[in-house]
Amino acid sequence: MDALAVMRERASYRGKYRNTPVPRSDLQAILDAGLAAPSGCNKQTTSLIAVDDPEILAALKQLIVPPKCETAPALICVLTQRIIAYRDKCFSIQDYAAAIENMLLAAVALGYQSCWIEGHITDADAIGRRMADLLGVPQDYDLVCVLPIGIAAEPVRRAVKKSFAERAWFNGFKG
Repeated sequence: MDALAVMRERASYRGKYRNTPVPRSDLQAILDAGLAAPSGCNKQTTSLIAVDDPEILAALKQLIVPPKCETAPALICVLTQRIIAYRDKCFSIQDYAAAIENMLLAAVALGYQSCWIEGHITDADAIGRRMADLLGVPQDYDLVCVLPIGIAAEPVRRAVKKSFAERAWFNGFKG
């Protein structure tokens, strides 16, 4: 699939996954895509942990209440550090957002599905910190997102998008 086709094909998949392991080579390719993303002032505030060990997966999934991604054969945990780029500017959110999108696209290109699970992880109940502690992540990193990775066991449903004319224009706002 070419890059533009992958972008059109990608959808947030929240269904069940097949019980098929994700080869390490595919996980590494997805991680590499995330690390290739741009980073504000090249501060590289995003780090990644792929989890494919069944025991660690089970322990992480137990922490996510209510359950999400419980059948995924692999998870990618997205970490960030708040590093000031210049003056008082920190681009960690932009950095990890770019990395996540690259990984979501890479997953689809390799035949997998995923979903950006962030708000659920970063709520006041500190699920992300508990997951980070389980993975031995230092306190100066925040675990901000989890990407389940696997082969869809159910049909992929795409959200209905507004038309191009409703959201994009040339040479000025036309909304």
